[in-house]
Amino acid sequence: MSKRGDRMVNSNKRGSRRAAAARNQNATPPSRKRKPPPATGAKLWLKRIVIGSLAAALLGVIALAVAVGFAAQSLPSYYQLKATQTAQTIVVRARDGREIVELGPSFGEWLDYDEIPQVMKDAMVAVEDRRFYGHFGVDPIRLTGAVLEAFGADKRIGGTSTITQQLARNLFLNNNRSLDRKLREAILALALEWKFSKEQILELYLNKVYFGGGAYGIDSASRNFFSHPATQLSTGEAAIIAGLVKAPSRYSPTADVDKAVARAATVLRLMREQGYISAGEASVDVDAVNLKLRETENSVRYFTDYVLPQLDLLLPETFEPIEVWTTLDVEMQEAATAAISANTPKGAQGALVSLDRDGAILAMVGGTDYVESNYNRATSAQRQPGSAWKLFVYLAALEAGYTPDDPVVDTPVTIDGWTPRNSNGKFVGEIDVRTAFAYSINTVAASLGQDVGFSSVASMARRFGISSPISTYPSMVLGTSEVRLIDMTRAFAAISEKGTSVEPYGITRVTTASGEEIYRHERGRASQLVPAYVAAGITDLLQTAVNTGTGRAAQIGRPVAGKTGTTSSNKDGYFVGFSSGITTGVWMGRDDAKAVGGLQGGRAPAQAFSAYMREAVKGRPIEQFDTEVKLPGWMLEPDDEYLYGDPGDYYFIDEQGNLVEPSRGEGGQPFGVDGEQVPRPQIPVAPGEAGQAASDDFLERATGQRQPPEPPMPRTIRPSDAARERAGQQ
Repeated sequence: MSKRGDRMVNSNKRGSRRAAAARNQNATPPSRKRKPPPATGAKLWLKRIVIGSLAAALLGVIALAVAVGFAAQSLPSYYQLKATQTAQTIVVRARDGREIVELGPSFGEWLDYDEIPQVMKDAMVAVEDRRFYGHFGVDPIRLTGAVLEAFGADKRIGGTSTITQQLARNLFLNNNRSLDRKLREAILALALEWKFSKEQILELYLNKVYFGGGAYGIDSASRNFFSHPATQLSTGEAAIIAGLVKAPSRYSPTADVDKAVARAATVLRLMREQGYISAGEASVDVDAVNLKLRETENSVRYFTDYVLPQLDLLLPETFEPIEVWTTLDVEMQEAATAAISANTPKGAQGALVSLDRDGAILAMVGGTDYVESNYNRATSAQRQPGSAWKLFVYLAALEAGYTPDDPVVDTPVTIDGWTPRNSNGKFVGEIDVRTAFAYSINTVAASLGQDVGFSSVASMARRFGISSPISTYPSMVLGTSEVRLIDMTRAFAAISEKGTSVEPYGITRVTTASGEEIYRHERGRASQLVPAYVAAGITDLLQTAVNTGTGRAAQIGRPVAGKTGTTSSNKDGYFVGFSSGITTGVWMGRDDAKAVGGLQGGRAPAQAFSAYMREAVKGRPIEQFDTEVKLPGWMLEPDDEYLYGDPGDYYFIDEQGNLVEPSRGEGGQPFGVDGEQVPRPQIPVAPGEAGQAASDDFLERATGQRQPPEPPMPRTIRPSDAARERAGQQ
């Protein structure tokens, strides 16, 4: 076909397409899909919430990135951090200003990453941060697991700090457990990971972390505990050092080898599970751990170990040297140490706490030898107080209406299947409350506890500062609930102060090296724990216990009030008492809670109390106790008034329900002194209440619609009867 023919064909095709397009334009357009209706109601709000949450999360990520970036820019260089010592030098002074101890950092040789034994690095990562090499400073897996665990039985978020976070805290922060500090710790950890390598972070951490005993860094710890540099650490020694980070005082090998080895076994197990060592290496030979011999340290370290950690809560963040002025009396501390050393039975431990009338800790001994064991039994150990617990039983009874002279009966008693027995196996019949307490008669204490209620006894103990768990089973009246010695001493100190609360404290003020005062103790507001007559009554009982009862060995030639305590099988011996404004508690026993032959509260503990208190009070004036029990009026009223009060203080109602006084005239108006009627007094009504002037219970009694309860059947112990008999004689 010619070219012209081709052009004609193409022209026809184009024409056909134009015609088809024209037909399509004239044709009815096809139906279009309907657009979905706009979201409304819950769907709209859900959409907004999702978008808002995403936007907020994005802004949060941006803000976090900016904060981390700024933090990374402001961080010192790696070499500056190596040269920085972040630990404080602390000078601790006694109450008279004498220096009693100086605590400061002990740094060994700096070990570069390649010089640190691989087993030391593996041990630390295994126990402190198993995903150290995989996270970015904060471990989201560990944090999520801790949060989920907090919703279980524990109800709190456990430790989630990575090695990097711990390094950030050690370098730049303190140990305050605040949300602000945790957030700053996380940001600084992210900044450290941004700026430094994992190797640099681990090197800084191992050379700076605190291992107890003043040792900072693995080389100092190795020299301190094993007498050789850290480059020579064995697998077992590395595991012991790695285990110290969690609790340097508790797991210190110089304090308790068994605990240190048990903790090291946990470290080795984690190392084996994570593939760092073989099963054959996952054991520690106790005999192979050669500990460095140390010179004897004064028992004052029990006191400093107790008070110095409180600085994290008392002080603002500071790393400059400080001086801590304390309540400790040097002479009293020496007397306390000598008393415990001389009187503690062989194979047992002894502890002592002594408080001034305002709660100042004058002396504290946590054990017979600080070097052998720095575990503070005066503040940390929870042991059964035995009959010393009867303080709270008799306090509850006195508050309920008993008096020291009320009759009680020492006779066999069974409560919910429990039958207490007296230590001598005998029953003496009718005695008074004072005698029952002085000779620590168990059957009477059990009857009193049942009468006032075991929950009332527990509540009384809580009121006086007992913070450990308290049982409400009947046997609790004999001191089966474990307590801390410092708490029991605090309770007796409140009795010494006539029922006023006492808060123990050990730091009076803190100054910087330049003399600037950055903390001063201020006594908190005291509260009256029991009425004055209750405090006087229990003081009467406590004084009798020392004068003629089980605590006679605690006498010091001046008035003393106190109570002995002995647990079953002689596992624990207690004596707590006070004289001349000083309250002292003594405990003795074995750490493994095994029986100690001949240990009784009225013997070794009371003797230690006496030996110490003779020295403690010799410079103080003799003080007589206030034991006069001045009962309140409600305890001395006749029966009807005891139940209802004075008839002149309440109103009756007539047949129409109108309130009238007992002596009334026409229309219910009372007579005045001169016989004239006077207006009925207006009884105030609380805002928002109806105008009823008396309770339904009162109106029922007043109208005779409900009779008063029948008098209780005769009991073995009847304090109210005795009180009323005294009232009738007056």
